[in-house]
This record gives sequence, C-alpha cells and structure tokens, in this order.
Amino acid sequence: MPFLLLPLAAGCTGVRTLADPTLVIQTPGGSELGVSTDYGVAFLGRTAQSGSVRITAWFGDGPQTESSAIEPVGSGVYTAEMEIRLPEVPMSFEALRPGNEVLVVGRKGGGLWRRSAQVRTDPRVDGILLPVLREIEGAPDQVGAGVFVLVGGDEDRKRLVGLVSGILTLNDAAGSKRYLTVVGLQDLWRLVAHRRELGRRQRPVYREDVR
Repeated sequence: MPFLLLPLAAGCTGVRTLADPTLVIQTPGGSELGVSTDYGVAFLGRTAQSGSVRITAWFGDGPQTESSAIEPVGSGVYTAEMEIRLPEVPMSFEALRPGNEVLVVGRKGGGLWRRSAQVRTDPRVDGILLPVLREIEGAPDQVGAGVFVLVGGDEDRKRLVGLVSGILTLNDAAGSKRYLTVVGLQDLWRLVAHRRELGRRQRPVYREDVR
C-alpha cells in the first residue's frame, strides 16, 4: 500500500512573565517548531538530530533566543536542556479517540495560529490522524506544531497530547485520502523518562533578564 509522508506582562524593567509554550527550533538544517512541557522541550528533529540548536520562546515582552545542544530521547523525539525557565504546558497521558476535538497551535512570523480539529481514524494506520490544515500544507517549518486538549474548553488549561509530524497520503482503489500525522504520547512519554535521569541534569540558571 503506497503512502507518502511529507514531511503575562512584565511589571518592571528586566523582569519577564512566562507566556506561550510554542517554540521555534533553529538548526543548521532549517527551522521547525517544538513545545516546552513540564518535562522539558520536545521537538521532532526534522532539521537536525544532533549538534547545536537555537530555541526561541515568546514571553510577555517579546522573544528570547537561547543556544543549546540537541539530545535524542528515542522514537524520533528530541529535547534540549535550557539555562532559563521557558513557558511550559503540562502533558496529558489520556488516549485520544476518533471524534475528540483538539487544538493545533503553530507559529509563523512570530505570531501564533490556532485551529480546532477532530481526531480521525483509518483502519490502515495505527496512530493519531487529523485533517490537513492549510497552515501546515506546504510549510515544513510548521512540523512540530503542538496538538492539545483543552480542559473544560479553556485554552489557558491546555494539555499537550502530540506534535504534528507531517502529511500522510493513502491510496487505494477508491482514490486517495490525506491526513496530518501526529507523534503522540506513546512516543512523547520518553521525554518523561529522560527528564527523570536527574544525575545528568543541571538546575535552571535564574538570570536577571528572565524570571
């Protein structure tokens, strides 16, 4: 069966309040997205799987870019240890079912975009599928956009359930179907195990320019 996978406002000067967890990941190979979670940064390493990385996070008063090194955590998921505390979102370990509504969040040109979508299913695929979104179509720098569930429908209480990994085209005698593919918690859980290896971790550095 052929398929194609395409790929809070500052109160005084020098003090920042945490804002959105959607990150821009820049490597020598290009740009992609990631999400800062309560277990660290998560991204898919589509532009690089090792070496240096520059991560830009958005705070209440604007962006901040920090350099780090890429660390693989397994199953195509990567992280990077940051010196500063980034905006973060909790991860959810509840399984998604067909018909569940999720919120997909990405970032273009420094601005966020948000789209609601319903989880799809296909008997030929084991994993999370979503309808193709125009913000991601033909935009490889949007790989890694976060997929969230909203607790009580409140975006301020969103929980990460996956990262958009590409576009899947399935062909059969009836024609073709296209879906967004998502790396879900069956792979992202490795970030939790990675984070708990405390012997290899350093405490965050609290700097005067970021609090």
